Amino acid sequence: MKACDFVGLLFLARDVAHSVHLNTRSFSKHTALNIFYDRIIGAADDFAEAYQGRHGLMGPITLHSAKKTANIIEFLEDSLKEIEDARYEVVDKSDSSLQQLIDNIIEIYLRTLYKLRFLA
Repeated sequence: MKACDFVGLLFLARDVAHSVHLNTRSFSKHTALNIFYDRIIGAADDFAEAYQGRHGLMGPITLHSAKKTANIIEFLEDSLKEIEDARYEVVDKSDSSLQQLIDNIIEIYLRTLYKLRFLA
């Protein structure tokens, strides 16, 4: 996976989370997803800028479309798995600065999943 595809996954997660956020009747789910989509875009931007500082411009961001979004927890779990599976393909394992930014992205997913599973 290329960096432009990786950032595109984060953009898609933001869009899906925002859509579900606007259509839920659960206040706790509404709030958890609001925090997610606010934070994930900042984390995507941090990663993209740092990546480009190291490797040059990544080119146009890949705009993905969601296959299935009926269950937001499943969607976020699948998206997280894709991120974790691709992290060393996108950035070399030894590049600790960029890997740390990916860790920050994973942390956003994990905290949101916790809130959706146990607090919503």
